[in-house]
Amino acid sequence: MNKVLILLSLALLILGACSSNKTSMNTDQKLAKADGLFARGKYSRAAELYSEVYFERSSASSAHALIRQGDSYFKINKFADARKAYEEFMDVFPNHAQVSDAHFQYALCLYEDSLPAHYDQKETLHAIDSFKEFISKYPGNPRVQTALEYIRKAQYKLIEKSFRNGYIYYKMKDYSSALMYFKEVTDLGNTDQLDRRSLYYTARLLNKQGLSDQAREAFDSLQRKYPGSKETKKLARKFK
Repeated sequence: MNKVLILLSLALLILGACSSNKTSMNTDQKLAKADGLFARGKYSRAAELYSEVYFERSSASSAHALIRQGDSYFKINKFADARKAYEEFMDVFPNHAQVSDAHFQYALCLYEDSLPAHYDQKETLHAIDSFKEFISKYPGNPRVQTALEYIRKAQYKLIEKSFRNGYIYYKMKDYSSALMYFKEVTDLGNTDQLDRRSLYYTARLLNKQGLSDQAREAFDSLQRKYPGSKETKKLARKFK
């Protein structure tokens, strides 16, 4: 029994010492520890400490702690939490040297959080707007080219969404709606898989509706752009 009491007393002393060490850390010490955790890849714990430092509102440390908190969440794919940190950084420190970094990362979080093409594309649209705003505000920033690449990726996802909508309506035999979505794809003038397949289904649907002149026009466009494709070969007999 005495041994149990002694062990419990020792455990309480150790816990008390640890608690005392934790609470006795000043802002600079917490920040140094958080930076060390971040450097070692301990992002979740680093985010907690950065949050503590930021809410202590030490003017010399707050900005660094807040943007690093966002970076920590980004590293562990907590994009919504990271986005909040970057957004707050932009609001609280609009003239800080790293505000452009926060803006880029905010847009990137939206892109990373966006859903695949067959789901709602609200975040994708928001990401495009945010990257465009970034380019407009910081045209000389070295990340402008990267931002443009992400805009193109996001826009392609929207094109894929239009194609998927068209295909769904095609399967439902709602041909007017299907043609409307396929036209959204083909009107862009791209040369890729989505354009090729949209032209193919457009030609088929117009042919089913007895609109032979329009169907022929769609097939001719398909044949001209993708002469050796399987889609062109499938329709070739119909349009001899």
